[in-house]
Amino acid sequence: MSKKTEFIEIYQTYIKRDGAKEFLDYLCSNKSDFFTAPASTRFHGSYPEGLVEHSINVYHCLKDYLSRNRVKDMYGMDYDDETIALVALLHDVCKINVYKTSYRNKKVNGEWQQVPYYEFEDEMPYGHGEKSVYMISPFMKLTREEAFAIRYHMGFSNEDPARNVGYTFEHFPLAFALSTADMEATYFVDGKE
Repeated sequence: MSKKTEFIEIYQTYIKRDGAKEFLDYLCSNKSDFFTAPASTRFHGSYPEGLVEHSINVYHCLKDYLSRNRVKDMYGMDYDDETIALVALLHDVCKINVYKTSYRNKKVNGEWQQVPYYEFEDEMPYGHGEKSVYMISPFMKLTREEAFAIRYHMGFSNEDPARNVGYTFEHFPLAFALSTADMEATYFVDGKE
């Protein structure tokens, strides 16, 4: 099964709220490169379809994390399937249409060749997590916890003040869970080119 097919299957199975179909239509349209884009310029998922692959990996990592008895019983994290799918699959939609293919010279087997690489060129520099929330919101209403989870999914690795991240993790536990799943996918699951 292709990554696009897997993404759409998870999305359509669980995300049912008003506007979900229209947002998926946007993701599948020629206005979006979501299903062909890399997840980064040179780190995790830095190849075609890396973004959709990363999004699916985060979904599976989040599902697994939230299924732990300790997480449910001690931390009280109990979220429905729609919320889990929405925050995991859509946390990085801010990366749509920002990676451009360029070429550079690289020595391959002793010979110089033109090889493709990705450059980051964001024509709407609205931040990272906040940009994803901004892009989703015209289509679908997010709960406060979903919005905070997506907004702060980078955790302490973003440029946000540490006390804002700490406050968010304490008051919106889904943000901590999504950040954990995102890091797990980034460092242990996603491929590298």
